Amino acid sequence: MRRLRACLGAATAVTTVALAASAFVATNAAGASADVSNRWYAAAPYLMPLDNDPPDAGAIMDATGLKAFQLAFILAPNGGGCSPTWDGTAPVSSDTAVKAKIDAIRAKGGDVSVSIGGYGGTKLGQACSDPASTAAAYQQAITKYGLKAIDFDLEEPEYENTAAIKNEIGAAKILQQNNPGLYVSVTTAGTADGTGWFGKQMLLEAKSQGFTPNNFSIMPFDGGFNGAASQTAALTNFNTILQSTFGWSQATAYAHEGFSGMNGRSDTGEMFTQADFQTVLDYATSHGMDRFTFWSLNRDRQCTPADNGGRTSGTCSSVAQNSWDFAKYSVKFAGATPPTTTPPTSGGTTTPPATGCKTAWSAASVYTAGNEVSYNSHNWKAKWWTQNEKPATTDGNPWTDEGTC
Repeated sequence: MRRLRACLGAATAVTTVALAASAFVATNAAGASADVSNRWYAAAPYLMPLDNDPPDAGAIMDATGLKAFQLAFILAPNGGGCSPTWDGTAPVSSDTAVKAKIDAIRAKGGDVSVSIGGYGGTKLGQACSDPASTAAAYQQAITKYGLKAIDFDLEEPEYENTAAIKNEIGAAKILQQNNPGLYVSVTTAGTADGTGWFGKQMLLEAKSQGFTPNNFSIMPFDGGFNGAASQTAALTNFNTILQSTFGWSQATAYAHEGFSGMNGRSDTGEMFTQADFQTVLDYATSHGMDRFTFWSLNRDRQCTPADNGGRTSGTCSSVAQNSWDFAKYSVKFAGATPPTTTPPTSGGTTTPPATGCKTAWSAASVYTAGNEVSYNSHNWKAKWWTQNEKPATTDGNPWTDEGTC
């Protein structure tokens, strides 16, 4: 997830491996422990803690009853090397900002998973030499944050790199073995047929390594989907793929299957409303599926009325909604009852007031990951090195829309 969905987060070809603790309670670095059930880790929506106007996790917990968050993203350093960083720039070893947010969530009785990968940047599976060194890098994050959950979001170009996927799947297996009780899920791209060629290759890699996670999830969006019916059809087809690949019964395959959606307007302009989420949630629970999550909480709020439906943003959904409407479907999947709110009106509320504009974008300037500019009355942040590429929300564009200014 690193076009708008993932940097924003959550998919054209996408592979995600989520690891969450099963029966044990991990202790964080501060000595406190969080006892959150597996179902919460399976329901944890994505949250970018350092980018895309991060919402306050505690406020979301209070408003919805949500207890688990999927923090994104861990990458290899932009300058090279096999050590974990946040977004390629902030080393995990010296991090205090994300840790403070994790501690605050745990203080309220919740917990987090940490997500690895995304669409842009260099993944550790690409940078590290083998599965063991890849696992050792991820173990640093598990140890520092006392993690019970870790999510591998494996996308282009790593998704298409056989050696890198071998490293990631191998690392997941090692972490599962070295952290007894870990709950492991693997998520890959969604297509109308369930998943595409690279997704099937990933499943075969897991099979060849003897790696059996709790579930495999697909991301049925950014692939010509049209509402919930097309998504549930893809989930049905993916179930058949799981059966044929692993020799599972239909029921066993569903018990090892998950869904990861995108709330509101997708990168390719598909629209997924609250009603679509409810339909997929009903499908997931009635079929005994193991995971239901979405990209992202940063987007789980309404855009300004003029923008509704007109663009894909990292900080709002482009559909009429109350703040945190989509998070409540995760709460339901976890087995809790979220508080009720008044349905949004056609006008709806607006996102927070626009901020000041950054320095204007220039075709002649060189920008690197994290640089901010303004263009067409929006602020934008560079995902990676770029020059003479106008800020836009199209697939593959190097800019993330940070909203009006």
